[in-house]
Amino acid sequence: MRRKHVPQRTCIVCRQVQSKREMVRLVRTPEGQLVVDETGKRNGRGAYLCRRKACWEGALNEGRLARALQMEIDPGTKEMMRDFAATLTE
Repeated sequence: MRRKHVPQRTCIVCRQVQSKREMVRLVRTPEGQLVVDETGKRNGRGAYLCRRKACWEGALNEGRLARALQMEIDPGTKEMMRDFAATLTE
């Protein structure tokens, strides 16, 4: 019996490898917007973060998210991302 392949992704902050379903994907859309991709299937350049608040703060404050997505992140978008991070449990 074959085991089913589980896609693995790496958090851009802590570099921890987890299954794709356990991570949160952030996408720079072709229009240049930054959105949280709950489905993991949106079109655009993506980066993954684990569900820890410390990783989200590191991604926004240290510029790792901007570097991974190759874009500048405006203050309004950063605030939206912080609001999303506040909903995370860890």
